[in-house]
Amino acid sequence: MSGVEFEHRELDRWVRTLDSAAEDAIPEARKVVQRGALQIKNDWRQRWSGYKHAPRLPYAVTYDSKETAGGASAEIGPDKNKPQGALGNLFELGSVNNAPIPGGIPALAAEGPRFERALADLAERLLRRP
Repeated sequence: MSGVEFEHRELDRWVRTLDSAAEDAIPEARKVVQRGALQIKNDWRQRWSGYKHAPRLPYAVTYDSKETAGGASAEIGPDKNKPQGALGNLFELGSVNNAPIPGGIPALAAEGPRFERALADLAERLLRRP
């Protein structure tokens, strides 16, 4: 009979751990998303710096993040309302007359492994708390 009680207490402890982790997961995930978005924005700006014909374009790259029902999200890219922001699609994707100058795609690829590791570390941290 004592073996059943032990398992029940362990199960109760695990349920409390999961409840606590779930409560903190979304705000903590947003912090990870914001950090990743900032890294992507900064990398993207660096990749688009130094073009004499578009000196303001790097400053048009911004990000915004929000909590969602399932976690957090971020939107990163050139703001068309900022000076030269409307050139973003032309730079990133190119045109018939202009070769692409990718900034966002390589910045996202560079941040991907760090972002995944940060989310894994967050999950581990949330589940290891007493």
